[in-house]
Amino acid sequence: MREELAGFTIGVTADRRRDELAALLQRRGARVVLAPALRIVPLADDTELREATRACLERPPDILMANTGIGMRGWLEAAEGWGLAEPLRGVLGDAYVVARGPKARGAIRAAGLFDQWSPASESCDEVVDHLRRRGVSGQVIAMQLHGERQPECTRALEEAGATVIEIPVYRWAPPTDPAPLHRLVDLVAGRLVDAVTFTSAPAVEALLRASGDRTDAVLDALRSDVLASCVGQVTAEPLLRRGVPVSAPARARLGALVRTIVDELPRRTVTIKVAGHLLTLRGHAAVVDGELRPLAPAPMAVLRALAQTPGRVLSRTALLRTLPRGADEHAVEMAVARLRAGLKAPRVVQTVVKRGYRLRVD
Repeated sequence: MREELAGFTIGVTADRRRDELAALLQRRGARVVLAPALRIVPLADDTELREATRACLERPPDILMANTGIGMRGWLEAAEGWGLAEPLRGVLGDAYVVARGPKARGAIRAAGLFDQWSPASESCDEVVDHLRRRGVSGQVIAMQLHGERQPECTRALEEAGATVIEIPVYRWAPPTDPAPLHRLVDLVAGRLVDAVTFTSAPAVEALLRASGDRTDAVLDALRSDVLASCVGQVTAEPLLRRGVPVSAPARARLGALVRTIVDELPRRTVTIKVAGHLLTLRGHAAVVDGELRPLAPAPMAVLRALAQTPGRVLSRTALLRTLPRGADEHAVEMAVARLRAGLKAPRVVQTVVKRGYRLRVD
């Protein structure tokens, strides 16, 4: 198939650039579930940001840590509104500038400033290690935050003798409508999505907070059937700490994130030969001899159960356990009938009288 992700369902937790990421996935055939875990609230009129800016003007920083492009642009735009943009650019122009990633670097250069160093990993830990090796004792560091405070980084630099001015340009807030996020939690716990994408570490934490008493079920799903795909190692850290295997590109870019999903998801599929057909199971569809056959959740659940041991007979009771709660044996018969119709290959699923059903492997 030309659409590498056809038949797969992917959750998108990003808010900013969610449409761009969704379009990249849909272009490759994926079904996308949009569920922003957080939203960015700018702080252009925030007293704390203004005070931090004035602190930089009164005590010019020796070092600037630029963490995000949107944050640096927002800071300079806010300063423009206060009539402080030129003085701010002047003091920052004399600082040793560290750009955590290419977006921060782009914002720095667009402002007419020059960055001297960037970490290969794009992580704050690597930035702190670099600065401590370089020496920060007695120096002032302006740390542009990216949505939330970074107490570990601040503490490490202060312990090395630096004075840290935290620049809170924006903060993370819960989504305006939490319903899509709670729906995604249900889909992950029920293993009804194939992958979930994360573009920030706070989004990971937000999804887990939204999971409530279902957190263990969500983590179990992410450790097994649902691919956790993160834009980079910094984003992946909260999941790695919880023992969740993560797929992440070497470079933290949306296009690279999509490419890792394209590489990974098809490798996780099951392909078997049954009743003379080549059958591949994808998230919400089966591929029969190269043709995509979308299936509803109940028929798909039956097919997955039968495909675990092709040729083995599963009773109606056993198949009932794979269906949504509240189903009865009649629902199993309906799911099997819909499965046969959906596959358009009626000989694939065989009825074994008084015993149940199996996939025909002979």
